[in-house]
Amino acid sequence: MAQPAFEDIVADFEFFDDWEDRYRYVIEKGQAMPPLDDALKVPATKVDGCASQVWLHPEPDGSTFHFRGDSDAMIVRGLIAVLRALYDGLPMGEVARVDAGAEFARLGLNDHLSAQRSNGLRAMIGRIREVAAKA
Repeated sequence: MAQPAFEDIVADFEFFDDWEDRYRYVIEKGQAMPPLDDALKVPATKVDGCASQVWLHPEPDGSTFHFRGDSDAMIVRGLIAVLRALYDGLPMGEVARVDAGAEFARLGLNDHLSAQRSNGLRAMIGRIREVAAKA
C-alpha cells in the first residue's frame, strides 16, 4: 500500500551494504526537501514527543493528504522526507490504513534508531494520522 516514492526508497536501501550509507541517504533525502517557512514553525505545527524540534504542516488538497515538515536535526529531517514519501499524496481515508511500523521495518529502520528517535517517529506518525482524521 506504500506510495511509489516510498517504494523507490525501499529499492535504494537494498543497494547499500551498511547502515552508515543508509543514514547518509536518509539525511540527503532530508537535505533535498525545501525548508519549512519560519512563519509555519509555530506551536500548532510543532510535534510533541520528539527530542528534536519538529514541525509538520498539513496541506490537504481536497480529499488528498499533503504535508511539509522540518526539523533542527539532520536525521529527523530525513525521517520526515521518508514519511512524506510514505504518506504525501494519499487519499485522506487511506492515511489511517498505512501500517507505518511495518513499512519502516521493510527499511530496517526500526532496529537502527535510538529509543528517542523511535519515540519521535511514532509522535510524527501519530500527528499525521490525527491531522488526516480531522480533515
